[in-house]
Amino acid sequence: MSNILIINAHQPYPFSPGRLNSTLVDLAVSTLHKKGHATRVVTMQDEIDVDTELANHQWADIVLLQSPINWMGVPWSFKKYMDEVYTAGMGGALCHGDGRSAEAPKQHYGTGGTLTDTRYMMSVTLNAPAESFNDSSEFLFAGKSLDDLLFPMHANFAFFGMQAMPTFACYDVMKNADIENDLVRFEAHLNAHF
Repeated sequence: MSNILIINAHQPYPFSPGRLNSTLVDLAVSTLHKKGHATRVVTMQDEIDVDTELANHQWADIVLLQSPINWMGVPWSFKKYMDEVYTAGMGGALCHGDGRSAEAPKQHYGTGGTLTDTRYMMSVTLNAPAESFNDSSEFLFAGKSLDDLLFPMHANFAFFGMQAMPTFACYDVMKNADIENDLVRFEAHLNAHF
């Protein structure tokens, strides 16, 4: 069975206390435990110890990022986590620099990752409806996919050598939520990929 690090990246706001993301994390833990996996959970409200978080990433076979999408990206508290933990990991815990060498200073950028046996999955909650993606007639995303929107996060994980698993999303959670169905879909997604 696998070691799975679950990161709850939710940042509480007055209009969004984080119940859905916490519920998804709890469902992931219970579903994964039933399948025999070991889990560790970190939230952005925890006291973050950089060495512990680096050890968590090295322990994990899979990192599951549970995050809302705020202003087209992850919350500021998770960005702070990345700035502190992932920067500290550049010395070998997560990668050996950026992969370039003195002999080829303009080649192989992003290939220094040391987590090449680690996979990652993103599970996100967002206000946008599913129909706003993959449709060139839609104004904002103009035919782009959810994974296009999440490209910076995919690139961050790839920088460490990690391999992507299929992304999960709960759409339209503020104005047209279907939480009961989202939870059923999430459990099925976990069972299909773990």
